[in-house]
Amino acid sequence: MNVLIVESQIPLANLWLRHLERLGAEVCIASSQEQATDLITETAFDVIVLDLVLQEGSALAVSDFAQYRRPAARVVFVTNSSFFSDGSIFQHCANACAFLPSTTPPSDLATMVEHYAQVH
Repeated sequence: MNVLIVESQIPLANLWLRHLERLGAEVCIASSQEQATDLITETAFDVIVLDLVLQEGSALAVSDFAQYRRPAARVVFVTNSSFFSDGSIFQHCANACAFLPSTTPPSDLATMVEHYAQVH
């Protein structure tokens, strides 16, 4: 399973990476919209773990770009804010499959990513 983590906080991204690698995933990390779109252009990811609030760029733009370039990729949104807490993210992003708090235990996040990679 190929996974892209788009997260501005690199220590958090590395924590998720380690849990995903334990499940056998090939994982790339991007910390900005530009890095993410470059990686999406180069690699077919099964799942993209995407922080809704990026320090550089827009998560919605990353999701839209992934929908265009890699329509089979599923997006697991994570956030530490209450933005889209009403579930409306699923109306805005056709490739959204989950919406989780950033505080979700990394092992739970990894299991969910593994599930959506298999559903793919």
